[in-house]
Amino acid sequence: MPEAFSPDSLSADKADRYRELMAEVRSVLDGESNRVARMATVASMLAAAFDRFFWTGFYVVDQEKPAELVVGPYQGTLGCLRIAFGRGVCGAVAQSGQSLIVEDVETFPGHIACDSRSRSEIVIPVHDPAGALIAVLDVDSDRLAAFDAIDREGLEAIVAWAFATDPSASTLS
Repeated sequence: MPEAFSPDSLSADKADRYRELMAEVRSVLDGESNRVARMATVASMLAAAFDRFFWTGFYVVDQEKPAELVVGPYQGTLGCLRIAFGRGVCGAVAQSGQSLIVEDVETFPGHIACDSRSRSEIVIPVHDPAGALIAVLDVDSDRLAAFDAIDREGLEAIVAWAFATDPSASTLS
């Protein structure tokens, strides 16, 4: 069993913080194959590691309605329950398959205001080991322009490791 996660021990430098957090995520999730458990843990650890993250969680591709996302594990206030592909920031990322940073959500055409306190947002597509879209990671902040390329790189690396690799092949020594 890994030691308890302590976000206070992470570096103040954002790039270093992501690298250190990746090591923590790998340690905690090592050997866990359940996708929901992995999503819940990643959302929890991200929310704890960054005080500027207002809402952190996953919208999962609905297997019964494959052109819709349904809210999955998250940390924060009440989220939207369903989002159609192509609608809002999460739907745009689900449709394009590309990460997206929105510095001011009020300027994004068709933005969905699940919580009016959200001011900026970053959304990362989440793929399974075969490359199929399974979810998007949505992180909102109550601050304008809270996300940048360092966030994109750090979040993309975490979700790629946590979901695009085969968890059963994961063993850390």
